[in-house]
Amino acid sequence: MESTSSESAASPITVSLEKSPRQPAASTRRGLRFWAIFTSLFLCIFLAALELTMVSTALPAIVADLKGDDFLWVGTAYALASTAFLPFSGGIAETFGRRPAMLISLGLFTLGCALCGAARNMGWLIASRVVLGLGGGALLSLSHIILSDLVSLQERGTYYAVLGLAFAIGSSIGPLVGGAVAGAGQWRWLFYLNLPICGITIVMVILCLRLLTPPGSIKSKLHKMDWIGNFLVISSTTSVVIGLTWGGVVYPWSSARVLIPLILGLCGLVFFGIYEALWAANPILPISILSNISSVSGYIQTFIVHVCFFCLCYYLPVYYQACQDTSVIRSGANILALTFTSGSFLVITGVSVTLTQRYRPQIWLGWVLCLVGVGVYSINSPSTEMSQAIGLTILPGIGIAAVVASLVFPVLAPLDVTQNAYALAFYTFVRMFAGIWGITIGGTVLQNELEKRLSQEAKQALSGATASNLFAIIPQIRFLDEPLKTELRFAFGGSLQVVWEVLTAILGLGFLASFLMPDVPIQNVRDEKWAMHDDDISSPSHSVKGEVVARPRLFTHITPTDMTIMCNARPSFGLLGLLAVLELIYVTAIGLASAG
Repeated sequence: MESTSSESAASPITVSLEKSPRQPAASTRRGLRFWAIFTSLFLCIFLAALELTMVSTALPAIVADLKGDDFLWVGTAYALASTAFLPFSGGIAETFGRRPAMLISLGLFTLGCALCGAARNMGWLIASRVVLGLGGGALLSLSHIILSDLVSLQERGTYYAVLGLAFAIGSSIGPLVGGAVAGAGQWRWLFYLNLPICGITIVMVILCLRLLTPPGSIKSKLHKMDWIGNFLVISSTTSVVIGLTWGGVVYPWSSARVLIPLILGLCGLVFFGIYEALWAANPILPISILSNISSVSGYIQTFIVHVCFFCLCYYLPVYYQACQDTSVIRSGANILALTFTSGSFLVITGVSVTLTQRYRPQIWLGWVLCLVGVGVYSINSPSTEMSQAIGLTILPGIGIAAVVASLVFPVLAPLDVTQNAYALAFYTFVRMFAGIWGITIGGTVLQNELEKRLSQEAKQALSGATASNLFAIIPQIRFLDEPLKTELRFAFGGSLQVVWEVLTAILGLGFLASFLMPDVPIQNVRDEKWAMHDDDISSPSHSVKGEVVARPRLFTHITPTDMTIMCNARPSFGLLGLLAVLELIYVTAIGLASAG
């Protein structure tokens, strides 16, 4: 295969084939086993997203029961473990095969759920959350990796939309489920309820996920693992997360206990990149996936949009509780306007990419909507009507969905399909790592602004409270007496306005990075190394490993062959029906949650 890529976004990359001329793809029909596998991937992402968010509202009940002081690590332990081990999960999948990697991840997740539910003290719970995070993070990356093995990038937009909807459903209802179950005094069932779903998913994977596996003994496969690279990325990420978690909460940002792990971790990540590029024999981060401007631009945009998404999801409830006098549960319901629109437009964007075979217009439109939406949201204050405050989250929700649903295409389009596992594991790592930075950036700005805006009288009235520990009293602000209540409401309102302004500036950087993307055609191939044994996925007739088919450009001359290709790229009616059912479930769940 020969390919020549343009050096600018204006000139499309063209690819010529040695083995096969450009021809329409054969219609793609999916067998029962494919849909069983896809359902298991949906459940995996749903479970991982649910665990990521539902503990936040259940934490007070958990702390009251277990009587621990290290409650901060209950949430952080999951995020840390799931992020640090993501590159490792890609290496495991590539070396040992998809099925063993998925079963190990599901086993860890199931074990973590059981241990968390049985926890008798805070140390036990935190250790169990680490086990849970190891499995949950791997499930996120492996689900995308396995989908990339089964479906060509050209058809993958709609399937990504369904998996994105799974994440949206899980992360949306997580805080509501957590608050409701914990409020009933049954927080342990937050973990036990996952066990039947885990069991069903494990059975489906065992019976249906029969992909080809790499040859070789276990010893030879272990020898091929990039142990040094894994150690560097895990230890460095852990160090950074510890610094970000302690900063401004446990210790001041100027403290050596914050700066030392933060600096060591960042330096370690830089050295990890150098090691992978120069010395690693079988790198978990092949430098080739970062050797083209399209993938680099995609990763930069992925980091920035998830910084903003996690920051919004974390601090919008703070606005509702501190400025609009809502309860913890009600504030979780209020952000459903953001998560609902995100989930819905993930589907719309994914289908549009499949139909048009283009992704750059969706990304650019998404960035514009994000910039306008978050920028306009900065006008909100404690005196803003609740309906307006909720309604203004719809625009950034649409924009974030359009960007997130499309960014995997500039990342993967220029790469050989044999690099999917490493590229997607790193893609998921960037998303999760960005979330930690998003929460930290928002918290730092909020604390600094609160320190400026709160009077000494207010701090004394709150028993010497400082900006760093004011978060603990946010749920109680609506019960305070005047004038302290009004001062706190407007201090939080003004501080959060600065947070939204900072997010707008960060989003501007993402928008600028999007112009680095060249117009790379979407590939119509699968990696036959990971084909199903008795492949009931009828793939396009020319899906031979290594071949890349140039796709039609809209708004240019379209030949009859081009039209046939575009028609065959449409998602099946079965898949569209599945999307409709999922959307109905999603809307119903959100309606019930909001009503409650």
